Amino acid sequence: MKDKEYDAKTFAIRLKAMIENMDKEVKRSRLAEQLHKHFIATAIPKGIHCLTLRLTDEYSCNSQARKQLPAPELLSLLFDNSCHHFVLATDNILAASVVVTSVVRSSLNPGRVVFHVITDKKTYPGMHSWFALNPLSPAIIEVKGVHQFHWLRRESIPVLKAVTNYSGVRNHYHGNHIMGTNVSENPRVFASKLQARGPKYISLLNHMRIYLPEIFPYLNKVVFLDDDVVVQRDLSPLWLIDLSGKVNGAVETCKGEDTWVMAKSFRTYFNFSHPLIADKLDPDECAWAYGMNIFDLNAWRKTNIRETYLFWVQENLKSSVTLWKLGTLPPALIAFRGYVHPIDPSWHMLGLGYQEKTDIDSVRKAAVIHYNGQCKPWLEIGYKHLQPFWTRHVNYTNDFIRNCHILEPQ
Repeated sequence: MKDKEYDAKTFAIRLKAMIENMDKEVKRSRLAEQLHKHFIATAIPKGIHCLTLRLTDEYSCNSQARKQLPAPELLSLLFDNSCHHFVLATDNILAASVVVTSVVRSSLNPGRVVFHVITDKKTYPGMHSWFALNPLSPAIIEVKGVHQFHWLRRESIPVLKAVTNYSGVRNHYHGNHIMGTNVSENPRVFASKLQARGPKYISLLNHMRIYLPEIFPYLNKVVFLDDDVVVQRDLSPLWLIDLSGKVNGAVETCKGEDTWVMAKSFRTYFNFSHPLIADKLDPDECAWAYGMNIFDLNAWRKTNIRETYLFWVQENLKSSVTLWKLGTLPPALIAFRGYVHPIDPSWHMLGLGYQEKTDIDSVRKAAVIHYNGQCKPWLEIGYKHLQPFWTRHVNYTNDFIRNCHILEPQ
């Protein structure tokens, strides 16, 4: 001000302009940080890619890696409704090993645990190798590839075929994620938009749960788990919950102490400026969580849930993906309306992949903790204070894990 001999008014204008520019730079940096996190979260870590390749190679040259799962004398348990059946659909071998291991370790009666692991064709040999070479006896583990369900092919499911063939959808999930970004946008909002554009949302594996009654025609109840959960308590009491004729036992996410994680209504997921959504849905209706659900398959078979789900996926495609942006939960929220039985929130704690300030005491007490969000515990961007709850179930002495340089975080 002295050097340039500005008067007070000129100085105030220039100072305000400088502050505004600095504020824009800070916001750009925050948005760039979220974008970089998104790219890291959607990429495959080198160690996990290595693990898949080495185990696939092992499948081709080691008969033990190809042995039948489960053993022939135990096949009948796959259809035994006195057992506790868990379903996991994933192409991440390391994550699958943690989910299954944590369930078995937490179970008071592991001999009654039956795990049905579903994966895609490219991951099937590696996934089978892992569980064949690392059994968790006395639990029963079955590994199935999507290609083994001859009726469940993308070509035979018009909606799923359209999801990947429709150019608007391809651009949404694989296009330029920066275009249309507003510098003034809230980083949290931007992060949620990026997460909604993760390619996993158009994978067949992500739609598998809507076909559970057809995949398991002889089972009465199953617990479906996402691959980013850790089980810390015996889950057998879930089978004793009276669902009152409902199909889906789930934790509601519209009320809780954490006003970020547990403040999800339909308004969070749907575009209520669209007349079809505004006409059919209530913005204040409570949402619920995927990731740990007890499904009554007998009750499900008496409904039209799958048809409703596929109808709304198709409607979203027709409207150029303007009804909702975030994955497979929104059509499920519609399809399961009237069929959800709320269960106690202590069964399923959410947000460990995006809420850095998660309460540690609550984490320790929860039956299932869910690392939903970008910061998965197997990624470099995972929250260091929350990773130990996941890493304690990884066998870092395993030869395949060591040879792929998957190291325990320090």
